[in-house]
Amino acid sequence: MAKKPAKKGDFKLVPLGDRVVLKRHEAQSKTTGGIVLPDTAKDKPQRGEVVAIGDGHVKNDGSKVPLTVKEGDSVIFSSYAGDEIRVGEEEYLLLRESDILCTY
Repeated sequence: MAKKPAKKGDFKLVPLGDRVVLKRHEAQSKTTGGIVLPDTAKDKPQRGEVVAIGDGHVKNDGSKVPLTVKEGDSVIFSSYAGDEIRVGEEEYLLLRESDILCTY
């Protein structure tokens, strides 16, 4: 099954196994009450969009189980999950599917 990898120019991100590449949503710049937040006060959002997925989980018998999420899904993930990676000017988050809490 061919997967569309996240790419910037000639560089491609192809996650392996049960790994997922996310593009994190932008941080809120204003509170619901209208207060403008400085960059130092902004929390990194725990929401993002799935950009690329790996082949799936490998079971004990060697067979693969496909991932539940798919490219384009909007997800909520654990706050300290994954590793941030930079490709050119873009930042991505590489994490395991088990760190994703839900889709919406």
